[in-house]
Amino acid sequence: MLTTLTACSSTKPLPKPKAIAPLPPAELQSAIDRGVQFLVKDQNKDGSWGSATRTKGLNIYAPVPGAHHAFRAGTSALCIMALCEINSQDPAAVKALERAEQWIIKFIPRVRRASVQAIYNVWAHAYGIRALVRMHNRIPNDKTRQARIKKLIVNQIDRLERYQNVSGGWGYYDFYEHTQHPVGMSTSFTTATALLALIEAQQIGVKVDPKLIARSERAILRQRKPDNTYLYSINFKFAPMRGINRPGGSLGRSQVCNLALLLNGRKDLITTEVLEIWLDRLFARNGWLDIGRKRPIPHEAHFAVAGYFFYYGHFYAAQCIEQLPPEKRPFYQAHMGRLMKALQEKDGSWWDYPLYAYHQPYGTAYALMCLHRSKPANTLATATK
Repeated sequence: MLTTLTACSSTKPLPKPKAIAPLPPAELQSAIDRGVQFLVKDQNKDGSWGSATRTKGLNIYAPVPGAHHAFRAGTSALCIMALCEINSQDPAAVKALERAEQWIIKFIPRVRRASVQAIYNVWAHAYGIRALVRMHNRIPNDKTRQARIKKLIVNQIDRLERYQNVSGGWGYYDFYEHTQHPVGMSTSFTTATALLALIEAQQIGVKVDPKLIARSERAILRQRKPDNTYLYSINFKFAPMRGINRPGGSLGRSQVCNLALLLNGRKDLITTEVLEIWLDRLFARNGWLDIGRKRPIPHEAHFAVAGYFFYYGHFYAAQCIEQLPPEKRPFYQAHMGRLMKALQEKDGSWWDYPLYAYHQPYGTAYALMCLHRSKPANTLATATK
């Protein structure tokens, strides 16, 4: 007996969070101040953040010393970004930022590929560029300093180009051929992270090879699905409906990929409606990311979500909010502000995955930049300020 199946489209509505009252300004500022105080207290003597200490039973593969050079540089770059954006006038915070700037100027050129397999340095290069852009804009009248910073940015762009995957994107592992240009898995979110750094570099007048930009965009598009979920990595191209590649698994990736495509000019694909749909999904179904938060094993949660996607995903969601029309931003800023405030630890930090001693400073930096963008007055993008 044959059964006829009729294809039909689902009428189930997309998730939509309820409107909530924004966090009172005093509470929001208090959370920011406590986070800044944590970064000041947690800073290393040399001006950086994070270390290879606080190991546990299961640690992420990190060949020494290169992997930890990358982790420390990437973490410190995020902290510099946060302190630059918040622009605290507290003398301790100003001093911490100045020390961090001196450290990254000296250290970032040293960051290299850790081994033929581990390419964590791409994160340090991408966030290093974004930190340097903010450092460039922080003291606009010091042309000598700006020229030095631009030279460093060019150096970091060169590093990104050297380690770009042969397929055009970036990943952080190559377990296969171990070639000079990696052949390992290019991930959608790492590629989007790097592309956003290149776009910011262009905004301050640094020249970027258009071919490098084009290869990056194509790598993201190859991993984009029609509903704006994104494959975790290119090696999932023959398994696009695996849990990790479905909306619940893409909550921490769709924001950064949508943002990178939008800011690279693909308004034909990434509309205001697309941004809103994914912001609605993020806040209405936040549990899919939150269940993975603080779990010690990567990808053990539902939809193979890893804890380290939590604050990362929200950071890029906060930047997506900036791209909305001004009248639409307060709804999402209210959700972002209250969520970040509720998750702040007693010591003023935020963290989502136990990663040696890097997780608290990087989590705090991400959360601070989310809170900063949750202020109603912040209706303009902060990237080039």
